[in-house]
Amino acid sequence: MERVDLPDVTLAVRKVGDGPALPLIWGHGLSSSMEGEDELGLVDWHRAAPDRTVWRYDARGHGESGSTPDPVTYTWDRLAADQLALADALGVDRYVATGASMGCATALFAALAAPERIERLVLVIPPTAWETRAAQTDMYGIMARLLDEDDLDTLLAGVDTAAVPDPFADDEAWSERSRRRLLEADRPRLANVLRGAALADLPPPERLRDITAPALVLAWTGDPGHPVASAEALHDLLPDTRLHVASDAAALGTWSDLLREFLRG
Repeated sequence: MERVDLPDVTLAVRKVGDGPALPLIWGHGLSSSMEGEDELGLVDWHRAAPDRTVWRYDARGHGESGSTPDPVTYTWDRLAADQLALADALGVDRYVATGASMGCATALFAALAAPERIERLVLVIPPTAWETRAAQTDMYGIMARLLDEDDLDTLLAGVDTAAVPDPFADDEAWSERSRRRLLEADRPRLANVLRGAALADLPPPERLRDITAPALVLAWTGDPGHPVASAEALHDLLPDTRLHVASDAAALGTWSDLLREFLRG
């Protein structure tokens, strides 16, 4: 693991592979981290991008990276600025912008901020957006308040009743991982991150139509925090997209291969 200093925060970064094709930068989801995603095993990077260098990192306020006190610094456009600054620090000019949930949103904002730098997009489990966003942001506000009040019983009860995405329906460890992540979290830091997420939304639809980079959109069913409707909207709005929706573990298991095929053009 490396540490890269940005103007106001230090990010933990990990390099996977060392191929000759343009690099790929991957962003994880809200309240997750590189370590958390390793447990989930969503993508096998050696299989998905064997001819590329893959840069993974913990976003500010997550994992081993530093944090900042202002919730505004965790909005998705600010995280996109972090990603572009990270690319600068790594000596990466053009790259494939990829990520899950919050990382998906980060990639979209990076493509709008610096379209000349983004070769392709891989948008995994797009989050709630626009008309579906309000209920999610309300939930983040409640979670932040419970963290402030140290009311873990109520917070964990919400985890126990949360929907499990269809591909993980038989994964008994899903809720346990979520519970452990909350119990081990730095609570004031997580509350700040959640308040930042409550201020965030995907770019307006009319702006998304301006993104010309080819995009692969990967979604799953049974998850109200990452509704298929968001993935379908991106598929309709972005000029050059492919969409795959997984409803079971077998379909989810094809994602590394779909990603490899997409990256090879």
